[in-house]
Amino acid sequence: MEYFKDFVGQFVNVEISGGKCFRGNFIDFGLDIVVIYNEKQFLYIPLVHIQNLTLSSANESDIVSPPEAPIDNQAENISYRKILNNAKGRFLEIYVTGNKAIHGYLTSVMNDYFVFHSIVYKSIFVSLNHLKWLIPYHPDVTPYSLNRQSIPFNPPPTTLSRTFKEQCTKLQGNMVVFDLGDNPNKIGLLQTVNNNNNMLELITANGAKVYWNLQHLKTVNIA
Repeated sequence: MEYFKDFVGQFVNVEISGGKCFRGNFIDFGLDIVVIYNEKQFLYIPLVHIQNLTLSSANESDIVSPPEAPIDNQAENISYRKILNNAKGRFLEIYVTGNKAIHGYLTSVMNDYFVFHSIVYKSIFVSLNHLKWLIPYHPDVTPYSLNRQSIPFNPPPTTLSRTFKEQCTKLQGNMVVFDLGDNPNKIGLLQTVNNNNNMLELITANGAKVYWNLQHLKTVNIA
C-alpha cells in the first residue's frame, strides 16, 4: 500500500467493479479502502472493488482544495470497518448493485454485513463484500427534504445475527427480496438456507424453486 502515498493530493481516475468510473482528488487510503473527492462529494471506495487506478491529467484550475472529510476518523490509519462505524447515524448514499444507489442511514455494523435503513426499502441487510461505494451527505441534508423529526426509524424486523448467512437463515419462512429485486427470481419465499454449501432455496411467484449461492447475493430485505 506504500505506493498509494504518491497518489495523495493528486487527481486520479478510478474504475470499479461494474465498469463505473470516477475522477477526483485522491484524499486518503487505508489497508482496504480509498477516499476520493470529486469536487462535490467524498467517495469511500473499498479497495476490493477497484479494478484500476491511474493518475489523471488536471489543469491547475481543475484542482480544488477539498473541505474536511465528512466522516471523522480519530485513528491514524483509516479502514473500511472504521469508516462504517463512524458513519452510523449519518445520511448516506450507498451503491451495491443494479442501476440505482440507495439513500438512508447506516444503523448497525456486524461481522460481515451492515444494516441500512432506507426510507423506500426500510431495513436492508448489506453484505460487506459487495458495497461498491459510500457517499456521506452534508449534515443539513435529509432524505427527500423530509423533516428530520418525521423520518421513521423503524427497528429491523428481526434481531440481528453476527453474519449475513445467519441473518438470512433467520429470515426463513419470510417473503424476501434479494439485491433490490434486480432479477424477478430473487423475489420470493425464502424456504431454506443450507449451511454446508451456502445455497438457499427461494420459491418465486409462480411456485418455481430457485437455488442461489449466498456468496453472490449482495442485499436482502423483507418484502
